[in-house]
Amino acid sequence: MSITDSSVEARLKPLVQLKGREATHLLINEIYASIQGESTHAGRPCVFVRTAACNQRCTYCDTAYAFSRGEALHIDEVVSRALAPGIPLVEITGGEPLLQSLLPELCRRLRERDCEVLIETGGSHDISVIPEGVNTILDIKTPGSGEERANDYGNLQRLRPGDEVKFVLTSREDYEWASALLKRERLHERTTVLLSPAWGRIDAEALAGWIVGDRLPARLNLQLHKYVWGPARRGV
Repeated sequence: MSITDSSVEARLKPLVQLKGREATHLLINEIYASIQGESTHAGRPCVFVRTAACNQRCTYCDTAYAFSRGEALHIDEVVSRALAPGIPLVEITGGEPLLQSLLPELCRRLRERDCEVLIETGGSHDISVIPEGVNTILDIKTPGSGEERANDYGNLQRLRPGDEVKFVLTSREDYEWASALLKRERLHERTTVLLSPAWGRIDAEALAGWIVGDRLPARLNLQLHKYVWGPARRGV
């Protein structure tokens, strides 16, 4: 069940005091360097900036630890930590990054330092606030996620070149739902469509067979980091 942005803030107040610091601080769960595990950028070295808090509760979520654990870091500190590994690809993820009012400014500062920036968002917030030159990975929630009603379908019209759309699938029914939306909106004609099997819910071989059998103009999207390091390891 979705929770409101205001209740997210209420949950986090015992953890960090936000009052008076909204304009300078972001709530950050972790920052680390690894290999990009998903999207068309899979396999590339990448720095991940994981924000704290999320307004959705997907049934397959693998980062629930970010819901209410994090610290308020000054934006200068976030930029410094993101640049420290010397890797030019940075993904801002969560949690839900678009809950952070300073997200656009963080993107701009990273771009000014010649970083390629990706934003992975759950699709319930208007992505038009994301600056030009930053690529969005828009995670459209399927019925099996439990969060389908939270989708802001207006975001499909806000996609820009370089953006990607991801569907995490929990069942054959989710696959059929995503396929119908792909065809109805003709998403494949203006963006890359990623179909990702929810870990432990759908067999990747089965999903690959569905995509091939239907000649679906989409891309199988596996979470490479889970195959390399296992599904439970954090910071990779």
